[in-house]
Amino acid sequence: MTDVAEDTPAPKRPQAETAEPPTNPKRKVLTASLVGTSIEFYDFYIYATAAVLVFPYLFFPEGDMTAARLQSLATFAIAFVARPIGSWVFGHFGDRIGRKATLVASLLTMGIATIAIGLLPTYAQIGVAAPLLLALCRFGQGLGLGGEWGGAALLATENAPAGKRGFYGTFPQLGAPIGFFLANGVFLILSQAMSDEAFLAYGWRIPFLLSTVLIIVGLWVRLTLHETPAFAKVIASGERVKTPIVEVFRHNWPAVVIGTLIMLATYVLFYLMTVFSLGFGTDPETGLGYARTDFLVFLLIGVVFFGVFTPISGLLADKFGRKPVLITVTSAIIVFGFAMGPLLGSGSTVGVLAFLVIGLSLMGLTFGPMAAVLPELFPTKVRYTGASAAYNLASLLGASFAPYIATWLAATFGLAWVGGYLILVATITLGALIVSRETSNDDLDTISAKVTK
Repeated sequence: MTDVAEDTPAPKRPQAETAEPPTNPKRKVLTASLVGTSIEFYDFYIYATAAVLVFPYLFFPEGDMTAARLQSLATFAIAFVARPIGSWVFGHFGDRIGRKATLVASLLTMGIATIAIGLLPTYAQIGVAAPLLLALCRFGQGLGLGGEWGGAALLATENAPAGKRGFYGTFPQLGAPIGFFLANGVFLILSQAMSDEAFLAYGWRIPFLLSTVLIIVGLWVRLTLHETPAFAKVIASGERVKTPIVEVFRHNWPAVVIGTLIMLATYVLFYLMTVFSLGFGTDPETGLGYARTDFLVFLLIGVVFFGVFTPISGLLADKFGRKPVLITVTSAIIVFGFAMGPLLGSGSTVGVLAFLVIGLSLMGLTFGPMAAVLPELFPTKVRYTGASAAYNLASLLGASFAPYIATWLAATFGLAWVGGYLILVATITLGALIVSRETSNDDLDTISAKVTK
């Protein structure tokens, strides 16, 4: 017996049991999630700014300015149609291959589309092909961002220590105010540094071409990462699913619905506060008639509050839970909807600044916890696809046509109706939050399929 025992080799233990997957340093995780989303949102927002200030003149010059602005905002909306497609494509590979490689691919997709916009000929040079090419590039931006957010959120939350997912999740969310600040800051500097003629002739291209430098930095940061521990465990256990999107909509569709509705008010609020307000604030005919540089300064002041309240919201969500914090903030958004018309419609600097500061502070409070809330609704093996699907379906329903709808409502019925639009979607979000289940104490490795109370 002894000889047999000594001659028989001991069975090899599975790799997953012999060694833990390599971990990412916390600082590198937070930097990678913050830098990547900042670049992606910068790319996304320079289009939003140009769609109001530049594209109506250069790509849609025929007809009156209101019609040109509406056509430009229609191309802006194309990206939100592309985002759910991007969430499916990149989500598939994120749940099959891994978070790291997919995040690199999404950043490249966004970057190439953005740089291409900066090189496009205008309507005066190639006619109707110009807006068509613009729309194609905007679709590419949507694909990239559709895959970006889910991966960045998972990078932060799947590497987060216990009890800190809400706070860690705010780092990719900070990419939104930082990207917006950079985008509008560049446009502001260019507007002050050159004449309107020079800006429309070539200056507007500079923010798009600057994206080249940012993309190189983002790729360098992301290529040095390891896979997240949660997904490494899925690889080791052989639990990867063949078609994550089918799995999500077959077994996790309630989570997609709840997640989409929870994000709805966040999207509408943000694009009313930024794209719509910029157009309304600078329109001399149907709006307030502020100079472009003045209103960009107002927006930058408001976005500072967006950035400040984003990490605060994550800390609150970790301490008090996701539901109590988001229910409180969404109720405040409903109240803000009633104040929107009087504040913005006053036309006074104090009223406009109060509108932007309050609205963007609420934006930080509602947006911050979302990078923890949505991933917590899905099991690891389909988390990239599921969280991305909910996030980007909300963008399609809540953001794609929000500036268009708001511009039409303000021109046709007045600003009070724009506030009513915000109240309606915030009420829908409030209902979804009330029926949803608290997820802050869940273990990401054993997420429950139940999403309601």
